[in-house]
Amino acid sequence: MEHLIRTVRPDEWEKVKELRLTALSDPAAPIAFLSTYDEAVVQPDEFWQERARSSTSFIAEGPDGEWAGNVTVLMELPGVDGSFGAPATVPQTHLVGVFMRPEHRGTGLTEALFRAALDWSWGRSEPCVSRVRLYVHERNDRAAGLYRKLGFERTGVTVPMEGDPSSLEYEMAVARPAV
Repeated sequence: MEHLIRTVRPDEWEKVKELRLTALSDPAAPIAFLSTYDEAVVQPDEFWQERARSSTSFIAEGPDGEWAGNVTVLMELPGVDGSFGAPATVPQTHLVGVFMRPEHRGTGLTEALFRAALDWSWGRSEPCVSRVRLYVHERNDRAAGLYRKLGFERTGVTVPMEGDPSSLEYEMAVARPAV
């Protein structure tokens, strides 16, 4: 694979912004993301700097420096409000912001990003992560199929889509592998 899978550095906030705005311009954005292009494009530089500094995001970087896609990993601890849906009952990570540029879809890069995010999650010792979860829109069959291929299964938990309570988001999760 000619792409490097790595974490985002805090000084790369301009590339974080560019990729996020590209993601929010994608035709699938209304069912894939909770924010909109119009909301994101007006954010000041400080917003993007904080986003790059405070999150653990993995990117697929091409030999030319272009970012093909990303996934962000959020840590969720019991007793603390969850980032989306119900609060965590066990130490877990939550994958969000999954995006792959259209020309790189179906190439294995998304799977490589997920492997990196899962390896990072399972590699934590304090706290020891018990599961990794994500949410997928009920009409996002392509994404749901990929997540199933990667071992994620529906948990039975659903939440109404923010901004459209008639639509549902399904929680999918994968448990920590036995050693």
